[in-house]
Amino acid sequence: MALQGPEELGEQVEEPEDLDDQDASSISPAEEMTLPAGPGGDDEPEEALLLPWDRFSAWLHCICVVGFDLELGQAVEVSHKLGFGKTSICYLSFPDSNSGCLGDTQFCFRFRQGSNRKSSLGCFLETADRDAPLCLKRDQGHYYGYVYFRQVRDKSLKRGYFQKSLVLISRLPYVTFFHSLLKILAPEYFEKQEPCLEAACNDIDRWPTPHPGRILTLPIMGVVIKVRIPTCYDKPGTSQLVHSLIQLSLSRCFYPVFFHIQMLWELVLLGEALVVMAPSPAESSDTVLALVSCISPLRYCSDFRPYFTIHDSEFKEYTTRTQAPPSVILGVTNPFFAKTLQHWPHIIRIGDMKQAGEMAKQMKVKKLKNLKTLDSKPGVYSAYKPYLNKDEDIIKQLQKGVQQKRPSAAQNAILRRYFLELTQSFIIPLERYVASLMPLQKSISPWKSPPQLRPFVQQDFMKTLEKAGPQLTSRLKGDWIGLYRHFLKSSNFDGWFRNRRREMTQKLEALHLEALCEEDLQQRIQKHTEVEAVDLVLKLKDKLSQAEREQLPVRPGTLAKLQAHIEAVILALPEDLQGILHKPSTP
Repeated sequence: MALQGPEELGEQVEEPEDLDDQDASSISPAEEMTLPAGPGGDDEPEEALLLPWDRFSAWLHCICVVGFDLELGQAVEVSHKLGFGKTSICYLSFPDSNSGCLGDTQFCFRFRQGSNRKSSLGCFLETADRDAPLCLKRDQGHYYGYVYFRQVRDKSLKRGYFQKSLVLISRLPYVTFFHSLLKILAPEYFEKQEPCLEAACNDIDRWPTPHPGRILTLPIMGVVIKVRIPTCYDKPGTSQLVHSLIQLSLSRCFYPVFFHIQMLWELVLLGEALVVMAPSPAESSDTVLALVSCISPLRYCSDFRPYFTIHDSEFKEYTTRTQAPPSVILGVTNPFFAKTLQHWPHIIRIGDMKQAGEMAKQMKVKKLKNLKTLDSKPGVYSAYKPYLNKDEDIIKQLQKGVQQKRPSAAQNAILRRYFLELTQSFIIPLERYVASLMPLQKSISPWKSPPQLRPFVQQDFMKTLEKAGPQLTSRLKGDWIGLYRHFLKSSNFDGWFRNRRREMTQKLEALHLEALCEEDLQQRIQKHTEVEAVDLVLKLKDKLSQAEREQLPVRPGTLAKLQAHIEAVILALPEDLQGILHKPSTP
């Protein structure tokens, strides 16, 4: 079954240390589930303009129930305008038959789906994306599926098992949040069936839109969830809710391969083709998501599939041998992939994830030829030679934690700090160089077009590393220059630089707008003809429209001041021109 609003939507953190293993389903109806909150405010008055099901669509595309049919296999039991990807969703919502997942299992998948329709929520979603951290922005090219799968013995059924998945489909990468939501919804659904889901959809349609920086109160099935979605202005590592929205327990995910975490960080940073082979979708998706998050606050810009099956629409594209493997991280569980993907350059084999207490034994990176089947020993299979020397201190620290049975929350904190400091040490020299490409503010003239950013020249950047490289903030030695050269060819650099260039261009536009507002426009038009004055008004209107459309980072009051300038110039013109210029422009 799939439930959603009457109109389809047309259109990426760390977990708080004390919430790593919190079971949302254990909350009683009288209790509140309160996640760490920060400064917030009341809903925007514009939210009153939202149509029925708009609020639901701001969080979810739809809710599906996928069951097992003896003749058809996996099938969406009831479909209400699911509209796309029905076959993919069916197969991705069930573990592979070899996984043997008895009981309740939760995992996540991601599938490609472009935007074909304009959403009536456009302005609200753009505002949320503008203020959200990169890792939590709405994914315009993909949907996420959050799955709660139940398989229990049932002799009354011909197959002998009850098998069903409750699935939430959304563009939001709030992994742990939606898993917590499913822990509330799924047990109720399996007990009470469809009326329960209809009530849940109505609850969600009363939620405020997901606005970063505000405390949001989200009632669902008699439970109240309180969250504050972090903003891009929060300092990395300080916003607790980032943890609870997206990231999982890093110490558990990396435990089987923690001797190789630094090499894995390099592979993810460089956008290398990487496959995770795991015994279940839960372990597969958790590991892929942990890998993607390890370069935070840098956004992973290549494709990643937390759970990938042979039925996926990109199966042929990603498994072909006629070209090099694409820049993607795949999580798989089907033994068939051990043969199909054996030509991939980097493979991580994950065994059953054990709780901290038993020391991981694999030490060396294994050769790819040793990987024959999915039953091969856990470890990292790769011919990759890391650019940086191995950090023995972090390995010793983690080993000591295992030996002393340090709480997983503390192990998580150590790993997160390590990855954050490593990524920041790498990215700071790039940030410093890119900032130097910004023209001086004194070069901005209100009567000339805003100056352009200077181009990124790789050779010039490399020269800055000698005195202002990562050695200023990191104790690690190695071939940093080689790592940067490789990174500058990757999709992660391309995505990062495009984002920084867009932000800096908007900043120049904002400074140009502020310079215009400081001018005495009325005095200036006295020296010009009416035609020139009208031309000025039209250009100022375009500037104002651009600032509102692109939400330029101008000082408070700037747009109101510009609007006042426009009005003053219009009033200085003859009445016939005033009437024409006051007419709203046609889109």
